[in-house]
Amino acid sequence: MLKKSLLYSTLGLLLFTTGALFGRQVQMEKITIPMVQNAQKLLGLSFTEAQIDTALAELTDLRNGYVRLRQVKLENSVPPALQFNPIPVGFQFAKEREKFKASSVGKVSVPANKEELAFYSVRELADLLKNKKITSLELTQFFLDRLKRYNPQLHCVTSFTEELALQQARQADSEIKAGKYKGLLHGIPFGVKDLLSTKGYKTTWGSVPYKDQVLEEDATVVTRLREAGAVLVAKMTLGELAMGDVWYGGKTRTPWDVNRGSSGSSAGSASAVAAGLLPFAIGTETLGSIVSPSNACGTTGLRPSYGRVSRHGAMALSWSMDKIGPIARTVEDCAIVFNAIYGPDGKDQTVYDAPFNYNAKQDLKKLRIGYLKSDFERNYPTKAQDQATLEALIKAGYELIPIELPKTPVNDLVMTISVEGAAAFDEITRNNKVAEMVNQDKNAWPNTFRSARFIPAVEYVQAQRVRYQLIQEMHKMMEQVDVYVSPSFASSNLVVTNLTGHPCVVVPNGFNSRNLPTTITFIGKLFGEADLLAFAKAYQDQTDFHKKHPAAFLK
Repeated sequence: MLKKSLLYSTLGLLLFTTGALFGRQVQMEKITIPMVQNAQKLLGLSFTEAQIDTALAELTDLRNGYVRLRQVKLENSVPPALQFNPIPVGFQFAKEREKFKASSVGKVSVPANKEELAFYSVRELADLLKNKKITSLELTQFFLDRLKRYNPQLHCVTSFTEELALQQARQADSEIKAGKYKGLLHGIPFGVKDLLSTKGYKTTWGSVPYKDQVLEEDATVVTRLREAGAVLVAKMTLGELAMGDVWYGGKTRTPWDVNRGSSGSSAGSASAVAAGLLPFAIGTETLGSIVSPSNACGTTGLRPSYGRVSRHGAMALSWSMDKIGPIARTVEDCAIVFNAIYGPDGKDQTVYDAPFNYNAKQDLKKLRIGYLKSDFERNYPTKAQDQATLEALIKAGYELIPIELPKTPVNDLVMTISVEGAAAFDEITRNNKVAEMVNQDKNAWPNTFRSARFIPAVEYVQAQRVRYQLIQEMHKMMEQVDVYVSPSFASSNLVVTNLTGHPCVVVPNGFNSRNLPTTITFIGKLFGEADLLAFAKAYQDQTDFHKKHPAAFLK
């Protein structure tokens, strides 16, 4: 039975592509034994001629079924009926819910040189707004002016939302003046990665085929930030369809060296925050899209657990791996933003109702801290900066527990993104609108989407079963620690934790020989963002790397 189903699902899918891959109305050839024999070589199969002959009629029926299914209109917002479950066997959610407890900031004043406001934290700006030392309208105009001044150098904005921003800022000022202060985001300007829908403005996904697209609804994250009183000033660039830093308008740059890309795909979000053009911005990550631009731009980023933040209104690339999180100047800023956007909305059915009990003053000595021993022992470009991080943690009194990641062939599981992305963008692959995309090299989406057409359904399902085992093995490993430290890139950690859904905080930890920022990564338990953020904040508070800014953007 297994052999039969493997033959049908793999070869049926493969053979259909011969007639419809590029959207042309081609008369499909009759499926023959030689055709199947040639096709199975591509997949490493070796069914006999008799077995293939028996399957021909059903393969033809399957192909005809694919044609009928393609007549069903599927918007990008339609998820698969099968939903990814990151919860390992035996996992227990925290039951108690506690009030969010941010740190105090002491006395904050408006600087004599107002340009210095560009690098104030959300926490500091919130204090100024609450105490009416500055208005939201002033702040909003200030950041809009900086965005307009520096966007020609950084290419970080797809759309300004100025009219909306000024209206929201005036509303925030009116509410604060009336004593209706909503909290730490009230009146704070921000930007969102342009794969989140915003009513009344274009949502381009950074891609040529969608550069004029308008989706007349606000994504849940946009709605929740508005309800928290935050002010949306711009939509930020992303690498086309959430890959890299190249989009239909050019290449987004890092403010540390405008001749270099910002990395991505949350390119504009990280670039703008690093340059002091926004206090915070929203990014997303499927496989490094918060971590990588934070590394290139020297920002702090939170990639929450899978199932923490609703993706309603967000472009789908990989339903089982997409996650939404903040990019900001400090760890606590990330915690403040996350506190406003997490939790179920009744629309994204993958979101869990789990508490977030952040307390900046919690007793961190109770936490067990691990580190990926063999990864840190390797020779890699940022080893010196990472060793300094480990030494700082030991000096602070933490006993670092050596741990190792599961020995699973995780790079082979990355096909998950290829398959799900190919499904999400099936229509533009078949009608060949992918040919309009900017990047057409062999590692770009157009080729990936086409190649994914030749990944058998059975192999995709088998990969998800291996992923299930990985989740159980990671759960067993995490029983030893509450938080662990990893190199941001010199490890399989980035791939592993994006597959398992574990939360990550990426923090600046130095500069390389070219004066470009470097980062370290902290990983927490599933839905353990509170402990993770509190610990990462404690580390960051002992450093000043996040307080260093690119000189060209200080004026």
